[in-house]
Amino acid sequence: MDSPIRGFAVLPAFNEGATIRRVAERTLTRMQNVIVVDDGSSDDTSAQLADLPVQVIRHEENQGKAASLWDGVQAALRQGAKFVVTLDGDGQHAPEDIQGLIDAYRARPDNIIIGARLQNREAAPAARRFANDFADFWISWAAGSRIRDSQSGFRLYPAKLLDRINVAHDKAHGFVFESEILIEAARVGFGCNFVPIQTRYPKQARKSYFRPVADSAAIVLMVGRKLLLQWMNLPGLYRVLSSRG
Repeated sequence: MDSPIRGFAVLPAFNEGATIRRVAERTLTRMQNVIVVDDGSSDDTSAQLADLPVQVIRHEENQGKAASLWDGVQAALRQGAKFVVTLDGDGQHAPEDIQGLIDAYRARPDNIIIGARLQNREAAPAARRFANDFADFWISWAAGSRIRDSQSGFRLYPAKLLDRINVAHDKAHGFVFESEILIEAARVGFGCNFVPIQTRYPKQARKSYFRPVADSAAIVLMVGRKLLLQWMNLPGLYRVLSSRG
């Protein structure tokens, strides 16, 4: 159930009526405080949650995943969260894995904890695997250390990190936000730790909103700007290359 340390789960949801109720129910068995951000859904996403003890934040218009995460996280911080777990509403992440992230956080409270899809990776489409590996290299370079599964939305963020950074979260930064926050975390002295989880692509889930080419390009452009500001961070590149394998 919920950790004695006050934690919140935040689930961004856009047209997740087919899956959101079951994901929310399973999350409630692991955490008492659950926030769902309905990002302007045109289906019954909010209605599916009507009788569950979750907080629902409703965007009247779709604002993108970054804005959904930001609004949910800020709501959690206002209520005294010490950490925030984020997971997708499409069933790709198993709420039963949340405790593993919390355990890793207790051991390393100055780290973002990533539920890294390292098990059964062949379950992911080949284009997604390539895009994720490509993004991992660039983000690791800018962060100065190797990051596994930088595109996983299943994470635990310490509140003391979230209080120190402000990452662009408008619609244009929908899938850039989760990459940039890893780099900004490294800039203020927070690292990343990884908990291996199963790769899951449920048959009933809708098609991913991640665009392998366009969104990967946006991430690379963001990382490129960061590297230029860091004079290309050659020590970080060396650490990443020496740790690959």
